[in-house]
Amino acid sequence: MTSERIAAFSDGVFAIIITIMVLELKVPHGADLGALSGLLPIFLTYVLSFIVLGIYWNNHHHMFFLTDRITGGILWANLHLLFWLSLMPFVTGWMGENHFAPLPTALYGAVLLFSGIAYYILEQTIIRNQGANSKLEAAVGSDPKGMISVVLYAVAVPLAFVNQLISDAIYVLVALMWLIPDRRIESLFDEMARKETNA
Repeated sequence: MTSERIAAFSDGVFAIIITIMVLELKVPHGADLGALSGLLPIFLTYVLSFIVLGIYWNNHHHMFFLTDRITGGILWANLHLLFWLSLMPFVTGWMGENHFAPLPTALYGAVLLFSGIAYYILEQTIIRNQGANSKLEAAVGSDPKGMISVVLYAVAVPLAFVNQLISDAIYVLVALMWLIPDRRIESLFDEMARKETNA
């Protein structure tokens, strides 16, 4: 299997997850601003989840662009990541419907945490299978930003039972950390393009 094929399959899963999430946004029964106010927590949760999924999709695309060959381990690690991301519509809806209550907020964070761990596992599986000349390893190094994200999620989950707004702020902070595309990979793309031009 080629990296293009696994990327195309994953793109389809990302599209389905986002579609399911947007279908959870129910049309209000009123025609005034008051009818929309009740939907605000649901909409804010949807926006955050959409951004998170967009970040994963961007980085997933970059990751597989730098992947030369696909092994069984990479396939399963990719499915592991997609499993956790596929839970996003459920936790997004539950947290929004319950106005950021402690348990739904903690579960939302747990899905983010395990998604982050699954992404790291996928990244390391690719690096290990590429060997000493791994393009991905050259681009991401030890991936400190990924590890910091996982640690912040791990802190935010229990904090939801103390003050869920702090947990929500951490989820937003991590999203903001990743909102700008990873310059390490972008720089490697530029370098590879220059080499191809000069060849």
